[in-house]
Amino acid sequence: MACSRTCSRILGLSLGTTALFAAAANTVLLFPNWDVTYLLRGLIGRHAMLGSGLWGGGLMVLTAATLISLMGWRYGCFSKSGPCRSMLTVLLSSGLALLGALICFINSGVALKDGPFCMFDVSSFNQTQAWKYGYPFKDLHTRNYLYDHSLWNSVCLEPSKAVVWHVCFFSALLCISLLQILLVVIHFINSFLGLFCSLCEK
Repeated sequence: MACSRTCSRILGLSLGTTALFAAAANTVLLFPNWDVTYLLRGLIGRHAMLGSGLWGGGLMVLTAATLISLMGWRYGCFSKSGPCRSMLTVLLSSGLALLGALICFINSGVALKDGPFCMFDVSSFNQTQAWKYGYPFKDLHTRNYLYDHSLWNSVCLEPSKAVVWHVCFFSALLCISLLQILLVVIHFINSFLGLFCSLCEK
C-alpha cells in the first residue's frame, strides 16, 4: 500500500505538470509570433480557439491530478477512505483525466491534419479572390504539408512562420496528451493493484 501511495504521489505531480504544459502550449497558439492583434481581430484557427489544451489537457487533467495527489498523501477526506471511496475516486480521477487528454489528443491530431489558419493566395487554387484567411492545406490532397517543407514558407503569407508555429505547438500538445493517457493508465493499474493488495491483507 505504501508503494501504491508513493506511486500515486508521483503520478499526481507528473499529471499536474503535464496539465500546466498543455495549458501553456494552447495559450501560445492564441498569440502567433507573440502578436496579440490576431486574437483581437478574430484571426485564430478554430482548433486553437477550442482551447482543448486549456480545459481538456489542462483543467480537467489538473483536477484529476489533484485528486490523485490527495489520495497519495491521504490528505483531508482521503485520510481514512475505505475501499469503496478509494475505487470511486480512482474511477473519477482516471475518467476525468482520460477524457480531457483524449479531447486534447483528438483536437491536436485534427489540427495537424487540417493545417494552420493563415492568409494565403487563393488564385493558385483556381478561385477568383486573391487573398483570404483560411486553411490552405485542408483541401490540398496532392501534397502533405507536414512532409513537404517547401510549402511551409511559400503558402502562408500571414502570420509569418504560421506553419512552424502551428506544427510545433500542436505537436507538443499531441505528445503531452499522449503522455497524459499513458500516466492515467499507469495510475489506474497502480490504484487497482494497491486496492486489491489492501483487501487481501484484510
